[in-house]
Amino acid sequence: MIVLGVILLIIGFIVGIPVLYTIGIVLAVAGVVLAILGGTGRKIGGRAHWF
Repeated sequence: MIVLGVILLIIGFIVGIPVLYTIGIVLAVAGVVLAILGGTGRKIGGRAHWF
């Protein structure tokens, strides 16, 4: 999710489409939050592990 967010962020910045830029920021932030919560051992969405 972090990688997809960064890709959309870069594409939105280069092409000049603000919607892609905004979606990229949201996805990157959500990915970082989920990664931090998963790293602390908390269950996310009722699951302890995502395989």
